Amino acid sequence: MMRDKPPFRADQVGSLLRTAPLKEARTRRATGEITPAELKAIEDEEIRKLVAKQEAIGLQGITDGEFRRSWWHYDFLRHLDGVELVSVSQGLQFKGTQTKAEGPHVHGRIDFSPSHPMLDHFRFLKSVTRQTPKMTIPSPAALHYRGGRQAIEKSVYPEMDAFFDDLGKAYTKAVRAFGEAGCTYLQLDEVFVAYLCDPAQREYLKSRGDDPDKLLHIYADLINAACAGRTPGMTISMHLCRGNFRSTWMAQGGYEPVADMLFNRMNVDAYFMEYDSERAGGFEPLRFLPRNKHVVLGVMTSKTGALESKDLLKRRIDEASKFAPLDQLCLSPQCGFASTEEGNLLAEEEQWAKLSRCVEVAREVWG
Repeated sequence: MMRDKPPFRADQVGSLLRTAPLKEARTRRATGEITPAELKAIEDEEIRKLVAKQEAIGLQGITDGEFRRSWWHYDFLRHLDGVELVSVSQGLQFKGTQTKAEGPHVHGRIDFSPSHPMLDHFRFLKSVTRQTPKMTIPSPAALHYRGGRQAIEKSVYPEMDAFFDDLGKAYTKAVRAFGEAGCTYLQLDEVFVAYLCDPAQREYLKSRGDDPDKLLHIYADLINAACAGRTPGMTISMHLCRGNFRSTWMAQGGYEPVADMLFNRMNVDAYFMEYDSERAGGFEPLRFLPRNKHVVLGVMTSKTGALESKDLLKRRIDEASKFAPLDQLCLSPQCGFASTEEGNLLAEEEQWAKLSRCVEVAREVWG
């Protein structure tokens, strides 16, 4: 049967392709042609239209498409106390392309402030939807994985234990603050636990002095610190993927090495799991899913515009249901459509066709 609380049978990860008026306004703001207030007015208007469109196709979990961000993670992290966004020597290397050369740098003690701008972003979203507003923020691991020890001032954190401790406490506060602002559906974008399934990523971590097995435990503790801030009635989901930038990817490997830890040690309620390609492996790791949690199957891709057939999606859901009960499963694209403002290489109509198909299939499968 369909669900009236998150995660929903037809759901979405969060980011959506930026519209032409929004892209133009952001360019004009970058060159100083318009003021921050003028940019905000355009963002507000475009988000209103975006919300109406999501509601019209039948989605119950509504996002602002991350329309006020340029990155899925850095815009949140840079507004934590003690963190700044700086130029780095090179962008992140995806298959065949690179991102902008920016990264977070920890220059002071980490904390979460009630003046964090994304609290207002959420309040605006809540004010313009009749459905459930969904907020997405990066997992705490996002502040560590990319830059590691090198991006954290030794004068501030001579020992990494103190860094992880402060980071966990900041996230407890952050989650509580969103809950107090009325958020009942919060998602932690945790791509890095999926990266730990890739032998090449594990070698990279070892080469810089990190132990990937130890990191899995540290990242689980950080997720649980975030979940400790959960307010009554709040659902916390976690999104896992292997990279999503202009339709490319970064890591590969099935979930088996992390599955038990993921499902049984991390205190989230639901998992949005990438399953749109061979790179994510099979559904066997779903056998670890406990009875009180849900998995949202990302068997539809946000990387290309070709629309999946209903039969294909139903077949994939059926395959997954051999390892986890159908009533604990939901359906969504494997990732957002625009993890960065550049967006994936498909058209807006193709994006909406996919989300509509998601709703259609969910109604036929779950009634």
